[in-house]
Amino acid sequence: MSAALEEFCGSIFWNDSFLARPDADLPVCFQQTVLVWIPLGFIWILAPWELLPMCKSRAKKSSVTKLYIIKQVLATLLMLTAVAELALAFVEDTEQELLPAVKYTNPSLYIITWLLLLLIHEARRFCLCRDSGILFCFWTLSLICGVLPFQSLVRRALQAPISDMPRFVLFFISYGLQLLLFLVSGFSDVAPETKEITKQNPEVTASFLSSITFAWYTSMVFKGYRKPLEIEDIWELKDEQKTQAMYAALEKNMKSELRKAQAELEKRKREKRHRECDPDHGNNLSKAQSQDVLVLEEKQPKKKKKKDKGDSSPRKDYPRGWLIKTLCKTFWKNLLVSVAIKLVHDALVFASPQLLKLLIAFVSDEEAFVWQGYVYAILLFLTAVIQSLCLQQYFSLCFVLGVNVRASLIAAIYKKALTMSSATHKESTVGETVNLMSADAQRFMDMANFVHQLWSSPLQIILTIFFLWGELGPSVLAGIAVMVLLIPINAFLVAKSKNIQVGNMKNKDERMKIMSEILSGIKILKLFAWEPSFEKRVNEIRARELKDLANFSYLHAVSVFVFTCAPFLVSLASFAVYVLVDENNILDAQKAFTAISLFNVLRFPMAMFPMVLSSVVQVRVSTVRLERYLGGEDLNTSAIHHNPIAGSAVRFSEATFAWERDGSAAIRNITLDIAPGSLVAVVGAVGSGKSSLVSAMLGEMENIKGHINIQGSLAYVPQQAWIQNATLKDNILFGSELDETRYQQVIKACALLPDLELLPAGDQTEIGEKGINLSGGQKQRVSLARAVYNNADIYILDDPLSAVDAHVGKYLFEHVLGPKGLLRNKTRILVTHSISFLPQVDNIVVLVAGAVSEHGSYSTLLANKGAFAQFLNLYGSQEEDASEKNTTAVALAADEEQSDEDIEPYMEESPEDVVTMTLKREASIHQRQFSRSLSKNSTNSRKKAQEEPPKRVKGQQLIEKEAVETGKVKFSMYLRYLRGVGLWYSFWVAMGYIGQNAAYVGTNLWLSAWTDDAQLYLNQTYPVQQRDLRIGVFGVLGLSQAVFLLFATMLCARGAMQASRVMHQHLLSNILRVPMSFFDTTPTGRIVNRFAKDIFTIDETIPMSFRTWLSCFMGIISTLLVISLATPFFALLVIPLGIFYYFVLRFYISTSRQLRRLDSVTRSPIYSHFGETVSGLSVIRAYGHQERFLQQNESTMDINQKSVYSWIVSNRWLAIRLEFLGSLVVFFSALLAVISKGTLNGGIVGLSVSSALNITQTLNWLVRTSSDLETNIVAVERVHEYSKVKNEAPWVTEKRPPHGWPSKGEIQFIDYKVRYRPELELVLQGITCNIRSTEKVGVVGRTGAGKSSLTNCLFRVLEAAEGKIIIDNVDIATIGLHDLRQNLTIIPQDPVLFTGTLRMNLDPFDRYTDEEVWKALELAHLKTYVQDLPERLLHNVNEGGENLSIGQRQLVCLARALLHKAKILILDEATAAVDLETDHLIQTTIRSEFADCTVLTIAHRLHTIMDSNRVMVLQAGRIVEYDSPEELLKKQGTFSLMAKDAGITNTEISVL
Repeated sequence: MSAALEEFCGSIFWNDSFLARPDADLPVCFQQTVLVWIPLGFIWILAPWELLPMCKSRAKKSSVTKLYIIKQVLATLLMLTAVAELALAFVEDTEQELLPAVKYTNPSLYIITWLLLLLIHEARRFCLCRDSGILFCFWTLSLICGVLPFQSLVRRALQAPISDMPRFVLFFISYGLQLLLFLVSGFSDVAPETKEITKQNPEVTASFLSSITFAWYTSMVFKGYRKPLEIEDIWELKDEQKTQAMYAALEKNMKSELRKAQAELEKRKREKRHRECDPDHGNNLSKAQSQDVLVLEEKQPKKKKKKDKGDSSPRKDYPRGWLIKTLCKTFWKNLLVSVAIKLVHDALVFASPQLLKLLIAFVSDEEAFVWQGYVYAILLFLTAVIQSLCLQQYFSLCFVLGVNVRASLIAAIYKKALTMSSATHKESTVGETVNLMSADAQRFMDMANFVHQLWSSPLQIILTIFFLWGELGPSVLAGIAVMVLLIPINAFLVAKSKNIQVGNMKNKDERMKIMSEILSGIKILKLFAWEPSFEKRVNEIRARELKDLANFSYLHAVSVFVFTCAPFLVSLASFAVYVLVDENNILDAQKAFTAISLFNVLRFPMAMFPMVLSSVVQVRVSTVRLERYLGGEDLNTSAIHHNPIAGSAVRFSEATFAWERDGSAAIRNITLDIAPGSLVAVVGAVGSGKSSLVSAMLGEMENIKGHINIQGSLAYVPQQAWIQNATLKDNILFGSELDETRYQQVIKACALLPDLELLPAGDQTEIGEKGINLSGGQKQRVSLARAVYNNADIYILDDPLSAVDAHVGKYLFEHVLGPKGLLRNKTRILVTHSISFLPQVDNIVVLVAGAVSEHGSYSTLLANKGAFAQFLNLYGSQEEDASEKNTTAVALAADEEQSDEDIEPYMEESPEDVVTMTLKREASIHQRQFSRSLSKNSTNSRKKAQEEPPKRVKGQQLIEKEAVETGKVKFSMYLRYLRGVGLWYSFWVAMGYIGQNAAYVGTNLWLSAWTDDAQLYLNQTYPVQQRDLRIGVFGVLGLSQAVFLLFATMLCARGAMQASRVMHQHLLSNILRVPMSFFDTTPTGRIVNRFAKDIFTIDETIPMSFRTWLSCFMGIISTLLVISLATPFFALLVIPLGIFYYFVLRFYISTSRQLRRLDSVTRSPIYSHFGETVSGLSVIRAYGHQERFLQQNESTMDINQKSVYSWIVSNRWLAIRLEFLGSLVVFFSALLAVISKGTLNGGIVGLSVSSALNITQTLNWLVRTSSDLETNIVAVERVHEYSKVKNEAPWVTEKRPPHGWPSKGEIQFIDYKVRYRPELELVLQGITCNIRSTEKVGVVGRTGAGKSSLTNCLFRVLEAAEGKIIIDNVDIATIGLHDLRQNLTIIPQDPVLFTGTLRMNLDPFDRYTDEEVWKALELAHLKTYVQDLPERLLHNVNEGGENLSIGQRQLVCLARALLHKAKILILDEATAAVDLETDHLIQTTIRSEFADCTVLTIAHRLHTIMDSNRVMVLQAGRIVEYDSPEELLKKQGTFSLMAKDAGITNTEISVL
């Protein structure tokens, strides 16, 4: 071989003597052949791939750019140099004897190559990204191979005159051109037509260099540094990463895999049936045989599903084992590429220790040539750089895989939720499905990040052991034994701490439960002055929580101790055994430091592998859950036909439907024909199947026999209105186009105009989740308006009028549903309980037990004297009793004569009274705050704010919240936290860490001295005592290192506990003392968040972050110190590297922090949108809007995806830069070692380079922990913010009221004015009145007249703006709040109960005896009920009192008042919540028991106050009438009008 090559070159190809001298060089022949052919071979093999785009006919060519021209010109010039060289050969050939062949072949090869290059450049114009990675690699290879001939030519030229001048010049020209092309190919070449795409996402057009170093991301980091990033700033995703594209791929694979899995399932079932000899087996098959095979496959699993319930298996069988296969099929490309990259990286990981070994050998060897040292240093640098490039690409791929898996799974779950059958839907609650999305998809994501560790960790472990064996022989096993022993210890600690955590979660949940109860019932706590009792309860739980937390922290400290000991114990064991086994074994620097760097390599896979395994176990669980959910059956609407039949809109043909496949039929044998344009009422007793009939028409039920034929589109109004979290307008439009006139018409008809005036931003008001800021009636009317606006052919209305007041119901029937309404020409099917409308409908269908008992018009049915007539008598008489309801129903006929304007509906009088009030208030604040922030923050004029009200309500919350959270965290926050910890604690913790690192440096220096003994005692025996001294001191230093750390972490745990305790205490006591107005303007969620998330952060995350940060920081300092000790010149390099590091850090942290926030801000809409969809499934399906919701989900997902993706890239951007810094540290420590070769021992070099190899990871960690620390310390700020809110008046003051006050119960209002907050209007406009002792006064007025404000003033929930209230000669403003509130009694409007015993709900401070409590219960008519309970007074009340009926809750409130009986009772009357019986009980008890008290009744129904001594009528915050009810009725004023509305006349009063 070499002979042939020598002939080819005409010179020697290889001779070892060329390298064995100080000025080594490679033979010319080797340079001309191997070094030329390597890059050329590379490009020739890969060129065809690069030329492929040219062959695709469809692709369009992008235009010429400057860069393109430069590249082509340079390539042409290169070709010219090659041509010149070839010409030169021919010229020389004619002049003299034959030239060696190489002079002809190389230029020719180059000519062909440069031509190929011109073609490739042209071909890249067909691609979106015009830069080629292959070319970039080719240039790099070519330049590296060219360096060797370059330096030998230069050296020869310096030694002697140049012999072959033309070739010399041509070589340098060509090399220069290649260098230029290399530089040019580093820039991204963007065609003008792709400028827009690049603006949206520069990654698409980024050059290869920019892609592998993530340089395209730099502009984003700068932007994030200059201002906090908004979601608009973040670049769009690439098309293939959008949810839609990924889900499409997943779905395709999922369908085929699922089909196979279902076939398997069938097989399993058949086998099972054979085993059981299922008697049912025969008929099951015959049924299936009639269908074709595919249908059999689809249908069969469903058939057996329900039957399995009865079998031994608790849950049904489901198609198994298809999910992982599907995911692998979908994401195989990503998996393959990352495997390849990971392999390269793992190989390089082992190259560093080998190079280190060679370097140490070089320094210890006097004879070695200097050039070898330089080669080793450069190689160390190159492996480090390539290793970091590979690692970052690999991580980037893995994290992107994780994100994509999560996104496609969420999309799949969402789509499934839209199509699943109601039987499957019942199996999982909304919470469970949201959990599938958040928890299970998240687990897959975490798993995907580390999935390759499953093969890579074992591989790395095996290789490391192999190399270590080569260094230390069998004594390695000692070290490995130590590692293996540490695993169970760690596992034990982990298990133990997990148990503590689980226990602590219980405490946390309990504390959060009480907190959210306190916050939702804060008004009651204040009115009853119960705060201290609840504060005590919370603090007890908190104490338990902190105790557990302390134990957890101590355990953690121990595990940190073990983990720190690990690397040191391992090396101690190995070295000690190595030295002790045999005296000839001398530990020299090569062995020691190579072993140490290999042990460092081993730490990562050893730590990772158990984690990955546990993550695999979790993913198994999630897989089962996801497979069961996604493999469930879909909705089957085959029984709903859409055939055109003349004269019929809906036709039922012997329809029998059930809720579950094998359940009993809910509606049976219904045959009905509904004519187009008719109004059909469906009536029947409760449970007669009215709602089932509706569900059957919507296709939500399982068909048993018969079918339903529906002609035209449907609109559906469910019984429970479903409202989306969007503006009111969007809720009504529901995805249709806006037609203004029609829209206004609909709003007017649905009686929404008066509501719009009350809402802060009219129809642009943002409605909270589940319609939280609308009353029940408003929700129902919005739901109706949505249907009416939708303009369908057939309207299915499931009792829409039950939630609204009677007069509103009548208005709606007239204007929307009735014969004169908006929908008069549509087919309407109305399920109703209200009898009053029946005379006006075309047709009535009466259901009894799921079957139609009769149908026909009103008069026909009455004449039939059938079920309907009985139903009428029954209901009619009931409505008579409920006089306040009947007034409107009975008075219908009378009302008809009145003109239409009279019946403009009022805002409903209903329990929402308080809600609407607070809403009005909140809304006005929102408006004001928003416009204020607008005029401050932006150049937008106020007018714009009016134009775009949707921004208003939503914007306000964001602005308020985010104001705190942008920009750099103040240093004072760190100080505040450290003060919480205690400054002494902080000092000693720091000292502990310093001690630990001093010991660490000491250990290493001692080791390097020990290894130098090998040189000292070169050919003599190693003294035993010297050996024992070395081992002993090494051991002591190592242990002291761990002990210092243990000391520091234990102290840290104590200090952190203290900080947690103090901060929570401040927060809690302050929140319980802030005024009510704070709770009105601050969403509860935000306060709960302070107690949940922020306190959790202070408890657990911040101490962890602080500890990691300290240890990283100290680790870096000590490493730099060691290197500087070895080679003092290194200290000079520390400064520029430090500056670079600081800048990267500052830039990165601000971007990263904001991206983290954006991720959490954009993540919650995914879950809330999903929860909303699931709860509104039937509505979405009825309107056929599945597609729109899928798209909305996809866009919500994409917004979150792009912030997560951006965050991933920002981490990689940082890591690449920091690892480059680390590689430089390695390079310089090696280089300086080579330069100062004579003065250094092998030991110290080994120490400095192996420390440097370890620094890269630590640098990375320091930035990550700094960033985490900054992100987390915000929690301190947020908690502090709420510990500083202004408090209400003190609970107890110097001035105490006399004992037994109030004895008489006289109340005087003197020109009393009040407003909710300083900047708002007055609510009570100067009220003056006297209420005599033991007088019974009723307070009436329309919504918003100020009735509820009156009670708030008596309890000083609102403080006076002017004037005063005097009770028994004491001005209530002068005494403490608790003194006042404990001496008044109130029965509140909504009965709020707290979790705890029944007794605690009556008497939280244990002030009364059991007898007194029983007496109160007896008077409240609850005694018999409570006596029947197993635990009687200790009966546990659930959250919000949910295990008691509303009536019982109201009676418990009454018992509370009776127990706590004061001279003054305020009765804020319970509205529609209570049935008439309870109402009657309460009224009679109050009349008898509180006869000698002053009673103020805030009435919503006039009946209850017709027997009071006097009635106060409020209007717009003023008293308009104040007299006895009889007088007021005679006067024909406001009161008599209200009485007339309620159908009360003088005659009724005399009856009373």
